[in-house]
Amino acid sequence: MFGFLKKLLGPGTDYKALAKQGALIVDVRTSGEFKGGHIKNAINIPVDSISSKTNELKQKGKPVITCCASGMRSARAASILKQNGIEAYNGGSWVSLSNRLN
Repeated sequence: MFGFLKKLLGPGTDYKALAKQGALIVDVRTSGEFKGGHIKNAINIPVDSISSKTNELKQKGKPVITCCASGMRSARAASILKQNGIEAYNGGSWVSLSNRLN
């Protein structure tokens, strides 16, 4: 059944390939959460500040992978970035994303 759903929904995002191609990893948790552990080379921009950083991220000209604790805040951040013309992907939880990148 999982195979059927995977075919129905299409292939998943290859986060590892995106990262190798230079995608930015933006952790949208609070700075305190970020200090408690994060993906190497990730940038910390809390979700409440993401709107004010869209121009800065757009100037980098790279795709963005967002992550947080569970995937809820990163989904919101990815949506905001997409609305501002940035190629953005919701990477979900930072722990899960970290595993997919290795």
